Amino acid sequence: MLPGLYSAASGLAAQQEQLDAIGNDLANVSTPGYRSERVAFSDLLYSTSNLAGDETTVGAGSRSGVLGASQTQGSIKETGDPLNVAIEGEGYFEVTRASGTVSLTRDGAFGVDAGGSIVTSDGSRLSPPIKLGKGTLVSDLRIGQDGTVMAGTKKLGQIKLFTVVAPDRLLSDGAGGFTTTSESGAPQAIAKPRLLQGSLEESNVDLGREMSLMISTQRDFQMSSNAIQTENQMMTIANQLRPA
Repeated sequence: MLPGLYSAASGLAAQQEQLDAIGNDLANVSTPGYRSERVAFSDLLYSTSNLAGDETTVGAGSRSGVLGASQTQGSIKETGDPLNVAIEGEGYFEVTRASGTVSLTRDGAFGVDAGGSIVTSDGSRLSPPIKLGKGTLVSDLRIGQDGTVMAGTKKLGQIKLFTVVAPDRLLSDGAGGFTTTSESGAPQAIAKPRLLQGSLEESNVDLGREMSLMISTQRDFQMSSNAIQTENQMMTIANQLRPA
């Protein structure tokens, strides 16, 4: 009975991870540049048991794992805000969080802090930093496709894009961005970035797909839960048996 209990419990844990990923995607459906999570399932080890002279192969259940973020391009929405910048194609903005950690993000909804530096919506500073001079108006900013930031005839800097060898191996930092890992590789600057000023890349979450996946996952979760209850009832009955 215990193998059946372990198998059902592992399935329950796997479906819970899938539900967590779906919940995170749905919560960020309106977050600019958000990448939906991809979860995969695999079988655990199989074992052979001999019951009443019959050899039976028993599975240990399944497990799930996050494969990384989907690299599908989100739709581009025109906003008209000169500090909104959308990425067309591959690449990430590099920003420095308040904690000092470096993160990669595709959220181009920028603003300006009290010191005149260009920052993200959560206050993370763009890297390399770009600072508006005294008296410079946001409405005067012009950002070229290559990321060059101009205020009139004065160049303020360049917004650079970065990529990694294995984007699927980037680790979500919980703030809408990603940190690099040994498997993803270090950030490398893109030679020919493609940026679009006055626009934002929307989340690439497919709402219809996520809702459908959530319903099927909830059903699978309930099945695993029922299996655990059934195994528990069988064990209770077995423990109550008395020899004649």
